[in-house]
Amino acid sequence: MSPAKTGSRREAAASPHRWWILAVVATAQLMVTLDSTIVNIALPSAQADLGFTDGNRTWIVTAYSLAFGSLLLLGGRIADLFGRKLAFLVGVSGFAAASALAGAATSFEMLVAGRALQGVFGALLAPAALSLLTTTFTDAKERAKAFGLYGAVAGSGAAVGLLLGGVLTEYLDWRWTLYVNVVFAAVALVGGWYLLQRGTRETGAKLDIPGTVLVTGGLFAVVYGFSNAESHGWSSALSWGFLAAGALLLAVFTWWQTRAAHPLLPLRVLLDRNRGASFAAMLIISAGMFGVFLFLTYYLQLTLGFSAVETGLAFLPMVISLMIAATLATSLLLPRVGPRTVVGLGMALGAVGMAWLTRLDLTSTYAADVLPALVVSGIGIGLVMAPAMSLATSGVGADDAGVASASVNTMQQIGGSIGTALLNTLAASAATSYLVGRDAADPLVQAQAALDSYATAYWWSAGFFAVGALLTLVLYRRGVPAADADAAPAVHM
Repeated sequence: MSPAKTGSRREAAASPHRWWILAVVATAQLMVTLDSTIVNIALPSAQADLGFTDGNRTWIVTAYSLAFGSLLLLGGRIADLFGRKLAFLVGVSGFAAASALAGAATSFEMLVAGRALQGVFGALLAPAALSLLTTTFTDAKERAKAFGLYGAVAGSGAAVGLLLGGVLTEYLDWRWTLYVNVVFAAVALVGGWYLLQRGTRETGAKLDIPGTVLVTGGLFAVVYGFSNAESHGWSSALSWGFLAAGALLLAVFTWWQTRAAHPLLPLRVLLDRNRGASFAAMLIISAGMFGVFLFLTYYLQLTLGFSAVETGLAFLPMVISLMIAATLATSLLLPRVGPRTVVGLGMALGAVGMAWLTRLDLTSTYAADVLPALVVSGIGIGLVMAPAMSLATSGVGADDAGVASASVNTMQQIGGSIGTALLNTLAASAATSYLVGRDAADPLVQAQAALDSYATAYWWSAGFFAVGALLTLVLYRRGVPAADADAAPAVHM
């Protein structure tokens, strides 16, 4: 390493602004993460205001996830090639503008366009944010604390979105679930402008155009295939056609990365054993989490009669337990017992929490039956997400930090798409099966059918976590990860 680079590292490591940088980056990440759920609660109000159909309603969610999921790797490589500060600031500014556009929508088409643009700029922002964290914190102990806090924000964003969406919709207007992003963006933009170092483009840097086309098309097809399965079922030829096309394109992309002179995703990023295990953990935890956020929301509102605000508040204990577990996981547990034990325990607790929720019935109460399961699940998710995020970006050089960060976000997005589509379809099938031979007009029978569908989703989520626990034992190396003093040096920002 050159003296200049060494000096940069020492300067960055001693910078008094690095914890403020964490606050800025975490604010931006929270904005992106909560947007996956904050609009959901507002959809009925938006539908009544703009007059679109139930069939079109899913596009409000799908437009965001399609653009975000398919462009993440491109966004990560752009951050690596052209500077993380520039990518971060452009991403934050664009996300704010897209949110304002969607909030001011006068038609369904305008709302969908705004949501899609949110996804585009989110795909630039999210990997830049995580890679900035990777390159800013080089001291092992400080890095553990930073990733614990960041993982807590990323893991709790969906639940925070439910709470904030409920409050804004009930007390202001559905449009404020989108306008609120301008407030988050203003904080991140001002902080990023003054605190982040300006970088320069790498000499001779080139973008892998064929790889970009292949992976963007492949990820788009996969996310669309799962989204279509959610709305049209797994019997839809369109769903399977897009999933098959996506798998083929991603296979060709993988082949191309072994031959490209300037690969979009260098395979060295994926081949480290702990890093690959962390990507798998993020995929599984994201799929399983929707068993909590999606179906427990239905249960609280439709069965227990909670309002939108009360539903959001009901998730707060889970958020708190998740944040505490995430912080302890990276700062205390991971350096002592290693990822195999920490992540494995988290997966096991997640499975227990999901199985606990299957016991809910029409006479259950929040305090006695829902709250304990939420706390256990929150601890489990926190023990998985923060270590997985940290190890997924640990040991990569600064030149690959953006694309490694994008890979983490991609696993999270694809996992969420799989979980939403698969669990929705299985739950709907369970409800239909329950009603066979029963009086479907009886409100009690309908309520019991809903409970049966929720329990099916919880059992499958528990299965995801159980599989994750087994994979953790197989994939992660034994022992504590060796600290790499030269990993992710804080240069080229």
